[in-house]
Amino acid sequence: MKLLSCYGLLLLLLCFHEALSWRTQYRQFRQAENYEGSSDLISLEYHMGPVLASAINLYIIWYGRWNPNHQGTIRDFIDSLSSSSSVPYPSVSDWWKTVRLYTDQTGTNITGTISLSGEFYDTGCSHGVYLSRLSMQSVIETAVTSSSRPLPLNPRNGLYLVLTSDDVRVEDFCRAVCGFHYFTFPIVVGVTVPYAWVGYSGSQCPGMCAYPFAWPKYSGKQPPSNGIMRAPNGDAGVDGMISVIAHELAEVSSNPLVNAWYAGDDPTAPTEIADLCLGLYGSGGGGGYVGKVYLDAWGNGYNVNGVKGRRFLLQWVWNPVKRRCFGPNAMD
Repeated sequence: MKLLSCYGLLLLLLCFHEALSWRTQYRQFRQAENYEGSSDLISLEYHMGPVLASAINLYIIWYGRWNPNHQGTIRDFIDSLSSSSSVPYPSVSDWWKTVRLYTDQTGTNITGTISLSGEFYDTGCSHGVYLSRLSMQSVIETAVTSSSRPLPLNPRNGLYLVLTSDDVRVEDFCRAVCGFHYFTFPIVVGVTVPYAWVGYSGSQCPGMCAYPFAWPKYSGKQPPSNGIMRAPNGDAGVDGMISVIAHELAEVSSNPLVNAWYAGDDPTAPTEIADLCLGLYGSGGGGGYVGKVYLDAWGNGYNVNGVKGRRFLLQWVWNPVKRRCFGPNAMD
């Protein structure tokens, strides 16, 4: 990618400001469409750009003060993406198989290998506790240039995941987004690498970004009479966050430079493979109903199994072969 001027960078940022955001779950209470099982409404197209076909080295930047138990849950989810041995079906890696159906122009599929290759702890919040979208790139730049245990700058197969804790406020978080993905500008980080950001919503907006483990206060609907679904790992914020992480990893892998897989005619506002399935976690989902999922002995909801006995509830993604939203817990 050619080096952009500062003016060009700002213009580009504005153009894509809303393009790659995980739309908040509140949207599902306002839409009548049910994409699960439908193909007529979708025009998902390939725009000739790359996908993440090489084995991914994932680097996490823990920004802010984190609960170690929450960190452990997230690490186990990342480890589950590539692990299928000894994990009961349906597994997280079975869920990722739908993402793997997407290919680049050579016919090469998205990788099935995602390795947690490094972690950086920015507990002091080097860029403050109020972050803009653009400042995420500066957070990454700090992590790869730190004098103490920096992350490698890996333009070949690196993917950077910035996770902000509950004491950090992020532009548009809870109001318009729960997470987003993009790519770094060489003028900021030095190279172009894909990255994603997701925030912990446990105390800021669980009803918006940790649904269905919390209920939107302004949804216009009452919570179900039998109560809210319980989180499989004991915390609505981290369990909801993991579904958003899965959403963003699916989209950054299939559209890392905003020129690969998406629906719609406007590349500045693409609808990506997980956007098409917001609010769907099981068969029959739509209109505020998550679909048919499993419940464990304690009533915790989940739809896939992970390593170390973990269970997770992951939003479905668009299956390009079946031409509908799909997950390994589908009943058909």
